Amino acid sequence: MTDINLQNVINAFDELDFENRTTKSLENARNRVQMKTYLSSLDYSLRRIKILEEVVSELVEEKQTELVKQEHIQTYKAKVIQLSREFKISYQDVLSIMLKLKQD
Repeated sequence: MTDINLQNVINAFDELDFENRTTKSLENARNRVQMKTYLSSLDYSLRRIKILEEVVSELVEEKQTELVKQEHIQTYKAKVIQLSREFKISYQDVLSIMLKLKQD
């Protein structure tokens, strides 16, 4: 075997190894095609795929809810910062006043 042929074989194995690593494992799947290839390789029954679909939908909903919470927290923090600037007091002082008002 010549050096060129040997190098071509080595390159082919490297490409195959890379392709297997990127399409045969969910942790490496970064796009729709890779994820579909991985999930198809599991050879799940329709029933198991539907269960997977339900679980994924639940996870998506949880993530979206968490993002909304984070957005609300950021908005709330921005409003508190704005109040501290408006009244020329510290952020912590605004929080302390709000806590006192809540307790009353």
